[in-house]
Amino acid sequence: MTPATPLEQPERLAVGFAAALRRQGLAVSTASALAYASALAAVGLTRRHDVYWAGRATLVQRPEDAAVYDQVFAAFWEGSATGRARVVLEPEPVVIALDSEEEPGAEEPEEVEDSGQVLQLHYSPAEVLAGKDFAACTPEELAELARLIAALRVTGPMRPSRRPRPSPSRGRRPDLRRTVRRSLRTGGEPVRRAWLVPGESPRRLVLLLDVSGSMEAYARAMVRFAHAAVSARRRVEVFAVGTRLTRLTRQLAGHDPDAAVAAAAEVVADWSGGTRLGEVLREFNDRWGVPGLARGAVVVILSDGWDRGAPELLGGEMERLRRIARRVIWVNPLKATPGYEPLARGIAAALPHVDEFLDGHCLASLEVLAGAVSR
Repeated sequence: MTPATPLEQPERLAVGFAAALRRQGLAVSTASALAYASALAAVGLTRRHDVYWAGRATLVQRPEDAAVYDQVFAAFWEGSATGRARVVLEPEPVVIALDSEEEPGAEEPEEVEDSGQVLQLHYSPAEVLAGKDFAACTPEELAELARLIAALRVTGPMRPSRRPRPSPSRGRRPDLRRTVRRSLRTGGEPVRRAWLVPGESPRRLVLLLDVSGSMEAYARAMVRFAHAAVSARRRVEVFAVGTRLTRLTRQLAGHDPDAAVAAAAEVVADWSGGTRLGEVLREFNDRWGVPGLARGAVVVILSDGWDRGAPELLGGEMERLRRIARRVIWVNPLKATPGYEPLARGIAAALPHVDEFLDGHCLASLEVLAGAVSR
């Protein structure tokens, strides 16, 4: 697309385009035209896609007006029905993202001529790292994965709430307070009645993270996943599990992922130590879970199942936890190993009381875990 001349600055073009839409029957306010001018100044006039969607987002108020908008856009911006030349919008280049074995950040985009279009070939580090085991990653790759994990959306499921919420349409119960307030505008007559519908609240999410030596390669990635969950939603509790139980919710509540992980590592005295899953899970059930923290919650346990204690104790505590929790999800990175079978005594005793058994060895598996938590 050719550069705009002084007479074709974004403000003048936005006003002219808004006037053309009004002539075709669309209701375009002055505020919408000003918003479109601001959008054009931000995205520029070089790409048709940006110019088109800036107008769709600011000037079109109803879905049925989209067809008229498309016709006026083609006529105004591409000069098919104007007496003077307008800016000619060129099609966007085709962008193809290719995987590469090179180091992230070391690539340079290439340009290839193909039928008059420019194909921009870009390296996609996220695609390459998505399926790579955390234990096989370099420090640079782990740093990139930390950034990608922080961007995960861990929304969590909802549960019915006792507090109703206002309904935009007709509901089950009348909202007397809002109805009376509205009637003051009509002389005390309840012309517009308000309604209430059952409300919802976030269901609690509890994360129990094994930080023993056998889980060292995966524990830090799961701590970052826990930080993403704490940052994205309310009612999240995080505990570190090793030879003792350590609550990490307060340390992971900050906005800076690196500072939060460092704060969590400082308070965990048994990081990369042994594992006593049965005894620690009993402490969680007695002190936190059964009294109310795990009741109706989604509980996620990250562990490879190696336990120094008696498997009967772990199995009994898992049964107690399953009776009060909404769902129990066990995440074991060893599950991704070809030919893996849950033969360790700890995991064999726990699995009969687990709703979902997932692997958590890579970024893609954490995305699956986020989806399972949100269901």
